[in-house]
Amino acid sequence: MGSIKRYLTFVKPYKRKIAVTILIGLVKFSIPLLMPLIIKYVIDDIIGAEGMADSEKFDQLLLLMGGAFFVFLILRPPIEYARQYLAQWIGSKILYDIRGKLFDHIQKLSLGFYSRTKTGEIISRVIHDVEQTKTFVITGLMNIWLDMFTILIAVIIMLTMDPWLTLVSIILFPLYGFAVKYFYARLRSLTRDRSQALAEVQGHLHERVQGVPVTRSFALEDYEQQQFDNRNSNFLDKALKHTNWNAYTYSVTNTITDLAPLLVILFAGYQVIGGAMTIGTMVAFTGYMDRVYGPLRRLVNSSTVLTQSIASMDRVFEFMDEDYDVVDKKAAPPLKDVKGHVSIQDVSFRYGEDEPEVLKNVNLEVEKGETIAFVGMSGGGKSTLISLIPRFYDVTGGSIKIDGKDIKDVQARTLRDKIGMVLQDNILFSDSIEMNIRMGNPEATDEEIIEAAKAANAHDFIMDLTNGYDTLVGERGVKLSGGQKQRIAIARVFLKNPPLLILDEATSALDLESESLIQNALERLASDRTTFIVAHRLATITHASRIVHIENGEIVEVGSHDELIRRKGHYYDLYQVQQLDDKPTEYMGT
Repeated sequence: MGSIKRYLTFVKPYKRKIAVTILIGLVKFSIPLLMPLIIKYVIDDIIGAEGMADSEKFDQLLLLMGGAFFVFLILRPPIEYARQYLAQWIGSKILYDIRGKLFDHIQKLSLGFYSRTKTGEIISRVIHDVEQTKTFVITGLMNIWLDMFTILIAVIIMLTMDPWLTLVSIILFPLYGFAVKYFYARLRSLTRDRSQALAEVQGHLHERVQGVPVTRSFALEDYEQQQFDNRNSNFLDKALKHTNWNAYTYSVTNTITDLAPLLVILFAGYQVIGGAMTIGTMVAFTGYMDRVYGPLRRLVNSSTVLTQSIASMDRVFEFMDEDYDVVDKKAAPPLKDVKGHVSIQDVSFRYGEDEPEVLKNVNLEVEKGETIAFVGMSGGGKSTLISLIPRFYDVTGGSIKIDGKDIKDVQARTLRDKIGMVLQDNILFSDSIEMNIRMGNPEATDEEIIEAAKAANAHDFIMDLTNGYDTLVGERGVKLSGGQKQRIAIARVFLKNPPLLILDEATSALDLESESLIQNALERLASDRTTFIVAHRLATITHASRIVHIENGEIVEVGSHDELIRRKGHYYDLYQVQQLDDKPTEYMGT
């Protein structure tokens, strides 16, 4: 019940509208209860009336049916419309609020969470599971009460007509209670299993759709089909188990529903034959059986969908309870007026409690405006170190300070606002080039966007495109080349104009012309900013103020390019190897 209690916090702002909807629903559901009474009156008091002329009977019938047509044709439609609209409006607004809360939660989760969780599974919870909870609002908070009210009023009317026949009508009610208790506990567990299996299918599908070029290039279509079939079959198995148990539930409850009218017909028929009951009363009772057991059947069916809804609710709140690895301290102040001095003091870091240290007692003082390049073999800890500066992860030992302020003592969002990042694989959104650049500063003017693009050596190629700055780049920028994507990302940082800059493999895997344009733009971007660079190609960082060589999570050398070359240590060896690799190979003729 914890999930229900938490869900009700999203329902609370709409409680008055829900109350109005229920009141309107009470009127709507009350109107059909008149029908059996109308039939009884027509049979017993008009058609079967003794001593009344046919013309008088006809007048009575017209008068009665005129009133009935007014109620059912004029009054009921707007009441029905208002109830349906309000119920759906409230449900949709609550889902809107929940998805807004979840998206805010998504943006606060750490990169560590995303490294271990498939995107498709997250999408499944935000879209599919949240949508499933709508049933709780419309059915659980509205329709159930209306159905119970309908049953109650119908039973009261039946009691006024014949108490004993009413008792026969409801004698099977306890069996419904037993069926609900027996079947629905397991149904909730089966629903959770099915939802998880569906999330796994969606996660796999999302990942494989993005990887279609890899599948094609390695001719892995048959293999990938089998991998998808495995997950799809798992979902089918869970869905069929759920369906099987659901079918048992419906077969039992519907059997009970069908038995009850038969008992009424048997008892009422006996009473009519014996002269203890009128035909009109018997017909009315048969009509009320549908008014009683129809809502009761809906209540049982509601138990099914509510069980599914609560299972989805559990999954939504399970996701919402995912802890943040990076959390601001209470009343943490924003970071303002950054000059650019960065102090890395005895920093250690591990990704998990049971995992080895990736960084070990790293110390580095960086002055304002310096360009610091990190080099070393892959896996040495370079990218991990620079990911600690914007607090994508928190250090597990030591501290990082900017202008003397520990970054763990300030708001992480304001810290990241002072840092510009250009990565090896920059993410572009499937929008226009103009919008992707504008993400650096949403308040920027068109002129400022163009100036940023020019500074990033991107303006010329943008203007050569058919729609210029309005060109749509496709998902993840698929319509642009690697060099073009990098220049858009650099323009975005120019527009942001941050005092700190992080470049992580920003020029790797590019052709020489693109690399030259990007290197030129990056040097312009890094001017007068404190800059951190991670690079494998050492020729691109020889201009750095200092080069920091990291191996196995520790700093082994620090100095300028010329100093490290003269020292002939680790950096010298690495540089010589790259120089040899970069020399063109000469082929001897035969």
